[in-house]
Amino acid sequence: MVRVVVVGGGWAGCAAAISARKAGGDVILLERTDMLLGTGLVGGIMRNNGRFTAAEEMIAMGGGDLFTLCDNSSRHKNIEFPGHKHASLYDIAVIHGSVMNLLDEYGIKVLFKKRISKVAMKNESIINVQDEDGNIFKGDVFIDATGTAGPMNNCMKYGNGCAMCILRCPSYGGRVSLAGLAGVTELVGRRPDGSYGAMSGSCKLYKESLSQEIQYKLNKKGVAVIPIPEGLIEDHLGVKACQQYALKEFKDNIILLDTGHAKLMAPYYDIEILRKIPGFENARYEDPYAGGKGNSMRYFAMSPRDNCMRVEGVTNLFCCGEKAGLLVGHTEAIVTGTLAGHNSVRFGIGQEVVEISTSLAVGDAIDYVNKAMTTEEGMGKKYTFSGSVYFERMKKLCLYTTDVSEVMRRVERAKALNIFSNRIVRD
Repeated sequence: MVRVVVVGGGWAGCAAAISARKAGGDVILLERTDMLLGTGLVGGIMRNNGRFTAAEEMIAMGGGDLFTLCDNSSRHKNIEFPGHKHASLYDIAVIHGSVMNLLDEYGIKVLFKKRISKVAMKNESIINVQDEDGNIFKGDVFIDATGTAGPMNNCMKYGNGCAMCILRCPSYGGRVSLAGLAGVTELVGRRPDGSYGAMSGSCKLYKESLSQEIQYKLNKKGVAVIPIPEGLIEDHLGVKACQQYALKEFKDNIILLDTGHAKLMAPYYDIEILRKIPGFENARYEDPYAGGKGNSMRYFAMSPRDNCMRVEGVTNLFCCGEKAGLLVGHTEAIVTGTLAGHNSVRFGIGQEVVEISTSLAVGDAIDYVNKAMTTEEGMGKKYTFSGSVYFERMKKLCLYTTDVSEVMRRVERAKALNIFSNRIVRD
């Protein structure tokens, strides 16, 4: 049996672990902190705009476990907010337990508080990885799902300081790139002004600290849009990683989504100014705790890769999530993770690895972003199924649809039905 070691337990790493296990691999998942999902613990938005299409394509291809789980964990479905339609909001309070149970059902071994610090190499292949306590984990194939956010020195240097976010670098140590440890020269994203990195695009407010009226709107409809009085507007649209939300409406209004807490669709907002807005007099941040000043910095250390998710320069290393490039969001992480996990097993048994057809939105996005990142202009943008550059491309190519039957037909024409649900290794 192929031994697959996944490093990083965010959405991408969990998707990779599930996909590798479904293909027949013996999978171990190593997570730096004491919880899965990383920024997914404070995220919550699924199926908005082109993410609906992407999710349905993955479901048709047999890689829909986590999308179905999020659907079943949603507090609100089919909601609209400025620039976004038919969104679902999963409950951040239950999502970790739901994912953990799913991994357990698949027989995936998950080890927490395993910050990888060393890599043993032979002939451009990884033999094993070692954590800070000296534990060694051997594998046939490795998957880098360590993300691109932080660590603290990047947040301090390129952001507004450590915002004390869900990544919890002070407690568990900062992110360490597996590809970087293996000697890969990685890529750093830029903002439109040329500076490095990008800031996480939203914060979490403690919902019960808001007015009863705002709480009612959130609980009832899932969304609340509150106009900002003149003189209190803060414009942080240019620093956001999530350019799909860099719309005028997100500058002129406080836009909240109900994911359990109140998700504030801004990278940060001065709390003294925020508390002058009616309904926010007692507002407090839940994540990041310094959300009045800043947020975590992302898009450092992306791995050069091909469209099969293989990392260039290391024979048996795949990558996914933000490690795979300037892709923004949970859906995007699950897509690349599923492909990386499946191909890791194919590689491990000597089978040809696969690409997803560019006739499908998920395949086109993987290919398009990879090509875009070879240009200076492309490195200054972010890409997502839900808005901005790539969603416009989806619409132009007629890849965006909410017709589930049409998605199924497209996947069938691409000869990709259930490819991720087929076991390719026999015990």
